[in-house]
Amino acid sequence: MVAELVKRRRRNNTMETTTCKGACKAKFLFLALACAMAFGVNAAETNIEKQQKQIRSMAQDTLQRLYKAEPKTKAAVKQAYGYAVFSDLGVKILFGGTGNGKGIAVNNKTKHETFMKMLEVQAGLGMGVDKFRVIFLFDDQRAFDSFVNSGWEFGGQSTAAAKNGDKGAAMGGAVAVSEGVWMYQLTDKGLAADISATGTKYYKDEELN
Repeated sequence: MVAELVKRRRRNNTMETTTCKGACKAKFLFLALACAMAFGVNAAETNIEKQQKQIRSMAQDTLQRLYKAEPKTKAAVKQAYGYAVFSDLGVKILFGGTGNGKGIAVNNKTKHETFMKMLEVQAGLGMGVDKFRVIFLFDDQRAFDSFVNSGWEFGGQSTAAAKNGDKGAAMGGAVAVSEGVWMYQLTDKGLAADISATGTKYYKDEELN
């Protein structure tokens, strides 16, 4: 009788040990999976934040170059409803792009940022140069929201001589590219007097917003 009780107790202990090991193993696998998922999410967030930081830095550097090239533009940017800055040069260095670029649109009223993309569907932007930066100014909410939410495509060519006007001169040589939208173009040589841009599309970056 005693021997039988001892055998039963041993069997129970063995079953409990096996069950415990199985539960512990499952718990360990669950924790490992949770950690891996958390690490993946954090890595993705870190990459997004890094790109956002690089674009913000590019935008500030571009604005400083613009102000240096033409002091009047500082007041023009400040008084605009909003502005957008794009860079082909910055994207090629930071993101390995070829005919693409990235940028940011900022609402001066709310300070809200919208990260955007730029795509050259045809060669020609920047008067044939590879390194350029573009700054857009918006007169009102309609022009800004349309640019940000609906995207915008530069399908033709604009020149300062054709569309500059008195306001463009007061803004430091900005070119009117559509109703309520003004544009500056910076190259290695400074602020371009005659802007030439063909087949360029600007649209919201869904990954960075």
